[in-house]
Amino acid sequence: MAFGIIIIGDEILSGKRIDKHLAKCIELLSARGLQLAWAEYIGDDPARITAVLRRTYATGDVVFSCGGIGATPDDHTRLCAANALDVTLMLHPDAREKINERIADVAREAGKEPNYAAEDNVHRLKMGEFPVGAEIIPNPFNKIPGFSLRHQQGGAHYFFPGFPVMAAPMMEWVLDTHYAHLFHQHTQIEKSVFVYESMESTLTPLMEAIEAQFPQIKVFSLPSVGDAQRRRHIELGVKGEAARVEVSFVRLLEGLDQLKQEYVLA
Repeated sequence: MAFGIIIIGDEILSGKRIDKHLAKCIELLSARGLQLAWAEYIGDDPARITAVLRRTYATGDVVFSCGGIGATPDDHTRLCAANALDVTLMLHPDAREKINERIADVAREAGKEPNYAAEDNVHRLKMGEFPVGAEIIPNPFNKIPGFSLRHQQGGAHYFFPGFPVMAAPMMEWVLDTHYAHLFHQHTQIEKSVFVYESMESTLTPLMEAIEAQFPQIKVFSLPSVGDAQRRRHIELGVKGEAARVEVSFVRLLEGLDQLKQEYVLA
């Protein structure tokens, strides 16, 4: 089962706001022994959002989507999520209850009684209009829920607000509630060396040989032009299940010795 994330918003693509969802998602997954498989950024373009969701619905992936679930004209995600499944939007009863709780909280903080019939409060209920078949995701920050959709391939999509302060705890709740059985199933590690003054073309045959010999291991190389602390180098390593990493790393060091490469442990 692969985990992916979709981050939606013109403000991210224009640079007006710096994305914080991706780093937080990686952090939350890593803390549970899980790993992010892919990420996509999309602007506030309904046709593109719908197309991406239709494509990702066709997978068995667990997908986190951040942004665009509000009720302003540039919030398209709720409708796009419905269109991608060819279903309609409807006010979810649990979402209505949570939104009304929020309306009451705000009114009482101001020393007033809540007026649920007020035009702005009626408009707030649009934030609870989710695709038919959706379930709500609790929002501990302000009670306005997100929503989830499961699909036939066994995967699921989870839709969060664009505010990281809300999305992060909601993402954490989803992981702990629905995917605890996947936590720390496989201990993934990586080991690497810094290879000095070499070329990736020189190291590529060794990398290919290791991946051929150890199919469940990934070999990686990260070239660097160097800096004041370390001269030009390539960080070369292997990552995967712990026992296989140990064996393949020995093979990597043997190969570097045969190539007469200068290296130190990373």
